[in-house]
Amino acid sequence: MAKFFDDFCRDVISLDPKIRFAGIADGDGTIEGFYERKGLKPLMKPEERAQYAITAATRQYTRLRWEYLLGRIVYASSHYTKLTRATIPIADENSRLAHVLLLSFDANADDFHQIITKKIIPLIKKNMTKFVKEAEK
Repeated sequence: MAKFFDDFCRDVISLDPKIRFAGIADGDGTIEGFYERKGLKPLMKPEERAQYAITAATRQYTRLRWEYLLGRIVYASSHYTKLTRATIPIADENSRLAHVLLLSFDANADDFHQIITKKIIPLIKKNMTKFVKEAEK
């Protein structure tokens, strides 16, 4: 795992106290780095998290397929009673998926859209060159 991914995930967690988990998976769904909020009791075991990452990456490929009709995807979210999950595709300008950012928020994070669009996406854009470079390895 590249140190960049763990550092990036730690930076994401530091953006807002409602963010529980941040993880980076490659296009195949292999987790390359993650960070959890301090003192958090995870709801998923590591094996379950790995399975989730694989399915999340697969869903991102499906969503990217429809961008030519619907426009570029910003993120997708799922709302559960215990948390809100979101995935953000990290793709190049040709919509080739390089990575997927996996996020979970506290269940009461009603402002997760603002957190994603105003805090997390600008951080992704700031680091896009590094993401593309890592995908080329």
